[in-house]
Amino acid sequence: MKLDRALTSGLAVVVLWASAFAAIRVAAPELGVIGLSFVRLAVATVALLALSPFLGVRLPRRTDLGWIAACGFFGMAAYQLLLNAGEEHVPAGTASIIVAAAPLVSVATARLLFNERITRFTVIGSAVAFCGVVLVSVARADVSVSTSVWLVVAAMVVQGIYHPLQRPLLKTYRGLEVATYCMIAGTVMTLPVVPFGWSKLSGASAGGWAAAVYLGLFPSALAFVLWAYTVGHLPIATATSLLYLVPPVAVVIAWVWLDEIPTLAELLGGLIVISGVVLVARGDRLRRRPSGPEPAGLPTREASLPIPPTGATTTCTP
Repeated sequence: MKLDRALTSGLAVVVLWASAFAAIRVAAPELGVIGLSFVRLAVATVALLALSPFLGVRLPRRTDLGWIAACGFFGMAAYQLLLNAGEEHVPAGTASIIVAAAPLVSVATARLLFNERITRFTVIGSAVAFCGVVLVSVARADVSVSTSVWLVVAAMVVQGIYHPLQRPLLKTYRGLEVATYCMIAGTVMTLPVVPFGWSKLSGASAGGWAAAVYLGLFPSALAFVLWAYTVGHLPIATATSLLYLVPPVAVVIAWVWLDEIPTLAELLGGLIVISGVVLVARGDRLRRRPSGPEPAGLPTREASLPIPPTGATTTCTP
């Protein structure tokens, strides 16, 4: 029964995170890049803080504030600003496919920061996925779209950096706690630029505000709570494999909600990206597989160290 609920929770997260790309396309033109970034982060922060006493979220240690600030900058503030700016012209489905390649950057970051060994699977998978990103990026020839694609690629890069930066924190705190800390940090970091986007924010329509509040409450706050439950009750490999569904679901949602029809090149590129990421994750899991049985009476690696493989998107925030 718990496994069924956890799987349902994981699939709900997939739908929520996939829907965020379409919601950004609705909200960004109304609230502006800066306004949407701040409102979404602020709404999610308020929601998570309200739930914190019931979810057992602890106060972080002062010594961990540096890691929290770094995660808040890359995973929240910079990612939101870049993705919102890019999606002003880039279709939601296209953006979701590009962001799906973030684990490639995570592999490189983990190599630099934590000296993680890179396997043949990682090299081959990265090359395959990179080809897919290139194909998706050049699929639409319009100049404004092509320029904005690079903003989405930059968003993918900072999101990829964010994932391994969580590792030192995940040794001490639960994933939901880390998400809460980073959300707060990202909101604070976005505050100084709010005056530059105030004029558009103050003139936004009710529909734009509704989309922004939806983004903060559901793909951000609720999805993090559901994801914490999912990874707590499913094997890490099973939970993270669900995230491969985000791009195709995002394409379908954008098709239905925004009438955005993906090109054949984008669909092909998306399949190539996902195939490459699967190869990277597969190789990483093979490398991490213990050579012998766990000692009796000790928790398994997944239970004692809830840090997914570098190639897995642990807390993607579309």
